[in-house]
Amino acid sequence: MRGRSRSSSIVKVEEIGDSSVEESLDRSAFPNLNANWVNVKGAWVIHVVLIFFGKLVIDTIPGMTQQLSWTTVNLTYLALTYLMFHWVTGIPFDPSLHGGAYDDLTLWEQIDDGAQYTPAKKWLFSVPVVL
Repeated sequence: MRGRSRSSSIVKVEEIGDSSVEESLDRSAFPNLNANWVNVKGAWVIHVVLIFFGKLVIDTIPGMTQQLSWTTVNLTYLALTYLMFHWVTGIPFDPSLHGGAYDDLTLWEQIDDGAQYTPAKKWLFSVPVVL
């Protein structure tokens, strides 16, 4: 008895936004400075540095226990990264540079031109999981 055929992957990749010739030309005209910073040397380390700096700042609050301190750091990191990577769309600085080609894309969708499972996206996914 044969049932439904199995798929080779559970991940479905879809093109986001219009794939017009004008948008692809606008996206390839200049490097996307909004998303290219994640692949720069030292960009991964800054997450760890900011987490420990936030931990030190929160530990200075009188009466703060270690459990509450780590919970606060975790929730603050999650809220800020959600806002930065998944809420804000487009390029926040000099949007005229790409002629509006990235206006409908979040930062997460702009990183590595939307490719999934890149080293940068694996790192950015693993930091809150480990935290």
